Amino acid sequence: MGALRQVYEFMQAAARAHARWDYEVSMNIIRSRKRLLILGLMLLPVALVTVAQAAGLDMLGGKQSYAPAFYSTNIFVVSIFIGLIAGLITGCIGAGGGFIITPALMAAGIKGILAVGTDLFHIFAKAIMGTVVHKKLGNVSGSLAVAFLVGSIVGATVGGWINMALFRANPLLSEMFISTIYAVLLGFLGFYALFDFLKSSRGTSGGGDAHGGPAGTTGIAVTLQGLNIPPMISFDHDLVPGGRRLSGWIIACGGVFVGLLAAIMGVGGGFVTFPMFVYVFGVSSMTTVGTDILQIIFTAGYAAVSGYVINGYVFYTLAMGMLIGSLVGIQVGALTTKVVKGIHIRGFYAISILAGFVNRASTLPKKLVELEYINLSKDVVNTIEYLGTIVFWVVVVIFGAWVISKFLFNLGKLRAEA
Repeated sequence: MGALRQVYEFMQAAARAHARWDYEVSMNIIRSRKRLLILGLMLLPVALVTVAQAAGLDMLGGKQSYAPAFYSTNIFVVSIFIGLIAGLITGCIGAGGGFIITPALMAAGIKGILAVGTDLFHIFAKAIMGTVVHKKLGNVSGSLAVAFLVGSIVGATVGGWINMALFRANPLLSEMFISTIYAVLLGFLGFYALFDFLKSSRGTSGGGDAHGGPAGTTGIAVTLQGLNIPPMISFDHDLVPGGRRLSGWIIACGGVFVGLLAAIMGVGGGFVTFPMFVYVFGVSSMTTVGTDILQIIFTAGYAAVSGYVINGYVFYTLAMGMLIGSLVGIQVGALTTKVVKGIHIRGFYAISILAGFVNRASTLPKKLVELEYINLSKDVVNTIEYLGTIVFWVVVVIFGAWVISKFLFNLGKLRAEA
């Protein structure tokens, strides 16, 4: 149990670190007229496709393809809603919003490989638009960043190849693979979060913030820095006399792991980079921040373009819809935290993550039957999948309505505080 607890705390720290980045990037876009203008220009293709469809013109790829040009108005609205909910979770809870985007897209009927590619492209577009690089890169070690990015590119290449190979071999196998990964991840996070919430509600947990990191270098970081495997990379010279040293191979291996996660799950990889650098590698937070920004931009961009864009597995219009929704949601969610009790927020976090777990897990029996791995009646597996979808959307809608209602009912109080 102790090891599982450490893994959970690591993942929580990762989610919160990524949520802080997501919030900062979103605020940078909202507060800049120039960036909002760029967003408006990026939405022009959506308007052009709408006009072309209304005129009855054939679009590139058409309905038989996964080309980014094709979409329906309904699914575009759904993508805005998904982005809104993810933003509300990120802003209100400070963790976990990005975890539900791919499952939500799949629950809306988007194929898994397309959901992964679209989410990656959405993360890349947001990072490019909203990151203020010049303010954050002062403490970045160039050699540290290069070693990590080399590894992340290798991992993203392999992860993209795995998803493509599974999809080309059998689309059902690809769907089951992605759903299984998300079911395991969300189940682990959700049940532990629920356990923490129940302990906190009974007053038996301190409920401390998990993203602060350790006060000093962790034991595993000391051990890894003691391994002399050339080439050795030095960093944090401003903080430690002579700097700290770590093997480039170890850093690259960390990059491979992050790249794999990014390409397979469509999560950008940034949610793991921060705690990995601080907890595992023993890199200072100041150096980590800049490296994390670079990693998200390059890893998400490379994974999206090399693995998914060129193969037609990015739904461009959905990515833009999610970006719009998340910009609104993250701001509303962050403001709502001022008028909502923290214990209630933690409870909704656990429930929303578990809803994603139920949704992805409920699709597995049907996929196993279709792949002829198990033998169950179609009515049974269809009912299980239907119930899982209903549970997910009901929880998501209730959560969104709850946060937005809290925001609207307390608008006067929030304005007074501002």
